[in-house]
Amino acid sequence: MYSYLIGEITEIMPDSVTLEINNVGFHIKCANPYKYKKNLETKIYTYQYVKEDEISLYGFENREELTLFLKLISVKGLGCKMALPLFASNEQDAIISAIEKEDVDFLKKFPKIGDKVAKQIILDLKGKLTMTNVKVNNDLLETLKALGYKKSSIDSVIPKMDEKLSLEQQIKEALKLL
Repeated sequence: MYSYLIGEITEIMPDSVTLEINNVGFHIKCANPYKYKKNLETKIYTYQYVKEDEISLYGFENREELTLFLKLISVKGLGCKMALPLFASNEQDAIISAIEKEDVDFLKKFPKIGDKVAKQIILDLKGKLTMTNVKVNNDLLETLKALGYKKSSIDSVIPKMDEKLSLEQQIKEALKLL
């Protein structure tokens, strides 16, 4: 329901923060709430979890973290409470790499992730993730599609793009690689 919230952090707790917006405090569960600063205006990307006996907000620093979280909770046997600790160490790229390389031991180092769940994560997500440190502009993807390139070809080029380049420069570089 909420894509993100912008407000002032008024409380930092071990597993969450309170984000105040127009005198309303939103309790947001975070993997590492101490990365936020109290009394500063902050933008937090959110996922609202609704169940019979619970309504919770989960917060993330950027859209890439949120996207990875949503993919992780789509894995059979991996819920929000199990997936959230994977984000505490800011190792999203390493997590994606471990999934792609089928590194079960790396995934098992996270709390509550055992052998069975780690293998299920790999089974469900291998080949479906891109490196999150490359913030690919949707315009780049759409432009390359419009030029007639196949998604599989585009996906092989996207991880090689430098996020510091302008869209025009990214398009030129992608065309060279394609």
